[in-house]
Amino acid sequence: MNRIPEGDGVPVPPQPLHVAIGWQTGHGVPDVDVSVLLLGPAGRVRGDADLVFCNHPEHPSGAVRHLGRSAPGAPGSRAADWLWLDLARVEPEVGRLVVAASVDGGGFGRVPGLDVRVADAAGAPVAYRVIEEATTETAFVLGAFHRWGDGWRFHPGGRGYGSGLAGLATDFGIVVEPPPPPIPGPGYVPPAAPPAYAAPVAPAAPGYAPPSPYAAPVALTTPVAPAREYPEYPEYERPAPPPPPVPYGPEFRPAVYQGRGKETVHCDPGLPAGCWVLLEVESYHSLLTTVQSCDAYGRAEDFLLMAYEDDVRARTVALVPRSRPLTLRVDADAPWTLRVLPLSHARRFDSHVEGIAHDLVVYEGPPGVLDFLHHGEGHFAVHRHAPPEDPLHDDEERIQLVNEIGEVRVSAPVAGPGLLRISGDGPWKCAVRR
Repeated sequence: MNRIPEGDGVPVPPQPLHVAIGWQTGHGVPDVDVSVLLLGPAGRVRGDADLVFCNHPEHPSGAVRHLGRSAPGAPGSRAADWLWLDLARVEPEVGRLVVAASVDGGGFGRVPGLDVRVADAAGAPVAYRVIEEATTETAFVLGAFHRWGDGWRFHPGGRGYGSGLAGLATDFGIVVEPPPPPIPGPGYVPPAAPPAYAAPVAPAAPGYAPPSPYAAPVALTTPVAPAREYPEYPEYERPAPPPPPVPYGPEFRPAVYQGRGKETVHCDPGLPAGCWVLLEVESYHSLLTTVQSCDAYGRAEDFLLMAYEDDVRARTVALVPRSRPLTLRVDADAPWTLRVLPLSHARRFDSHVEGIAHDLVVYEGPPGVLDFLHHGEGHFAVHRHAPPEDPLHDDEERIQLVNEIGEVRVSAPVAGPGLLRISGDGPWKCAVRR
């Protein structure tokens, strides 16, 4: 891989690229949010649409997409926020694409192992740079793609901002409106004006040391105390062991596929065999959008998604076969986009979750009862996917929990952690009773 120092640049191939901003996770390490700014001739954006980030994940030209984060969750593991670029689709008046990132709850100096990796669509490395100069900055320009003759070059960045994403965006022409002032509630009493002269501060006691801003943080999960015996109080029982975690499988490089009509998608043979992957499907102005798994001969098998909505942005799940690459059949009346993501991108919950239409969520709680509320007119179904009880069995356990029509309130038992594939045509909610 081309490891480039600051100030130098490398040519990039004229094909879709993946950009990963990676870092080392850990307790107290701020989350990193990646963004891209498309700059015109004056070095400024042409409007708010030229800022692509998690809340605006796709540029209108289709040249830039924010794919999301692949964070394994275990402290000490690597995480990355992913971008997809197609430089051939960048509008002629755009001369530079700035790749930036921001953090909350600290500066970039508290983000270990920060780096930038650029690869082509096949995964071949293009450029790599470690960011080592960051300190207290809360936003950082990590690199930029510049037009160079008839092609493009990638130049690493290094400019930091102490005012977060808002300050960085303002510097490139985005108008950021300040948040409205808080509205005082009933009984609000304004604070007293400070005295003209501050009261003297009592000297610290001998041996006192101020708390360090880098003190060991509190663990994110409360450890379970060891079981105790209560012979005098038999009504007290040992605490139940926590449910086993849902196996998310290893991380991998997200992939994006596009097409129109009915097409067969042959996924990357490097996907982790025997593991689930998250499928995110987008199509607009299509009467019907479906995704099916295929057998070893390329014949369509099970329906993983069937959406009758005009505009579809849906999530579902697929199991990668152990003996062959994952093959999918996508069918829509309009152009569609399919993203294959690690399962760690799926939403997780243990007590309550809500969404719209088709989604894939991970239930991480103990056995209980799931209460569903669906506001829609069509079919509402919920399937639970779980690992096979027999580890030698090359498949998953799939159970249909709900199969109803229209606006419904329905309950279903759940045996423990697993994947919930929810299908509907309107808003839905799910709450857990234990």
